[in-house]
Amino acid sequence: EVQLVESGGGLVQPGGSLRLSCAASGFTFSSYAMSWLRQAPGKGLEWVSTMDSGGGSISYADSVKGRFTISRDNAKNTLYLQMNSLKPEDTAVYYCAGGNSRGQGTQVTVSS
Repeated sequence: EVQLVESGGGLVQPGGSLRLSCAASGFTFSSYAMSWLRQAPGKGLEWVSTMDSGGGSISYADSVKGRFTISRDNAKNTLYLQMNSLKPEDTAVYYCAGGNSRGQGTQVTVSS
């Protein structure tokens, strides 16, 4: 069974940082591109970033470019998202996706 479990969300002030993690199991993590998505209150699902299986190809949404960094550790079957210079508009539930599945999400709230 494919499982993706996000962690690391929380409440942070504007300008702060958070690091999200996504623990993957049930599939060959190192063979799949992995992505982060988010859904803000009252809005649709938004793509944030994707990294290919080997980590050589990375892409970001314009809204997070220069502030967020995606990475992965294939030995640990874990995907990361380092989020810096957070803004209130980054408030959302963040999901990792890959292996034809999506996790349950972790809440990120940016507020003073």
